[in-house]
Amino acid sequence: MLQIRWHGHACWEITNDITVVTDPHDGKSIGIPAPSTAGDIILVSHDHYDHNSTKSVEKEGSKVVTDSRKRNIENIEIKGIDSFHDECGGEKRGKNIIYKFIIGEVSFCHLGDLGHDLNEGQLQQIGDVDILFIPVGGTFTIDAVQAWNIIEKIQPKIIVPMHYKIGGLSLPIASIDPFLEKNKHRLFKVGNEIDIEKEDLPAEPEVWTFTL
Repeated sequence: MLQIRWHGHACWEITNDITVVTDPHDGKSIGIPAPSTAGDIILVSHDHYDHNSTKSVEKEGSKVVTDSRKRNIENIEIKGIDSFHDECGGEKRGKNIIYKFIIGEVSFCHLGDLGHDLNEGQLQQIGDVDILFIPVGGTFTIDAVQAWNIIEKIQPKIIVPMHYKIGGLSLPIASIDPFLEKNKHRLFKVGNEIDIEKEDLPAEPEVWTFTL
């Protein structure tokens, strides 16, 4: 059984026997609670303060991944896909790593702070995705319209929006509303965490929204 839990912004905790944490923040720097977890594996999409606070979620033996090299840690396949934080080849905000990883036969893709549309090569590297974590808040990343365009191309089973304005968040980004206004799929409000197994994956795409 896998458990998915949101720690706000782009920070997710995915756990079965091993805990994977994505893009940790320290809480106070962005105005929301700090993550309350420790990762066996910590994935960092890029080196900005609201995504790279590994010390907030580290424990003894934590393995921190900050590059796109393909690897297998604790039987979890992880590969990074190089991308950019803006639409100008990284000139404004630098590089971004998309992480594709498989836990308990469920494939996850975390787009980090993706700032542009995906090309054919990137889409091929991503491949089939069960659960997609996608930024939707605009300004620093893709916005709602761009997000839906990318979702159409990846065609995940479960779409999980992230990196949007929530209560307390001090970053000037859009709320989730513009994204949800364009949603044509079943919407599930799952609270802060949810358990899932491979057999639970839906036949038709679903949008899952989390709360802190």
